[in-house]
Amino acid sequence: MALLDIRTIPDQVLRELAKPIDNITGEIVRLSEDMIETMIGARGAGLAANQIGLPIRLIANDASLNPKEKSHIILINPVIVETQLEENGEEGCLSVPGYYEFVKRAKKVHAMGIDLKGNTVEFECEGQLARAMQHEIDHLNGVLFIDLLSPLKKNLFKKKITKKDK
Repeated sequence: MALLDIRTIPDQVLRELAKPIDNITGEIVRLSEDMIETMIGARGAGLAANQIGLPIRLIANDASLNPKEKSHIILINPVIVETQLEENGEEGCLSVPGYYEFVKRAKKVHAMGIDLKGNTVEFECEGQLARAMQHEIDHLNGVLFIDLLSPLKKNLFKKKITKKDK
């Protein structure tokens, strides 16, 4: 397994719409293992393939968010089928290092995708797993959590980033 480089803003791959995966190859399985290793090494709760420079529909979520099965979640071509309720919660992102902000998201989600064996899997998620699932699937659609901020908070974020670049 290998640690992969995590892309950070303003890398354009983070804004790309990820392409569906048609075949689960050995390469995809190895990539998912490397993504888990990278996510753990970076102390993240999740990772989307475009965060490592590959705009394909593949996400990983940490086992700590999956207390029932106590295993990492790898989903190919994931989708959110249904959402319920809303709540504000603090988020950060490996691709937006050092920045945390409260974001409104669905409190509960029904997510689907394909596992590494080619089986369709479904998750009824709430709490941090629901938040992480939405966050990672947003990545696959070229959306970062900072895009969900109010106009005022977006401006504050831009000022902070501009200062950092100087």
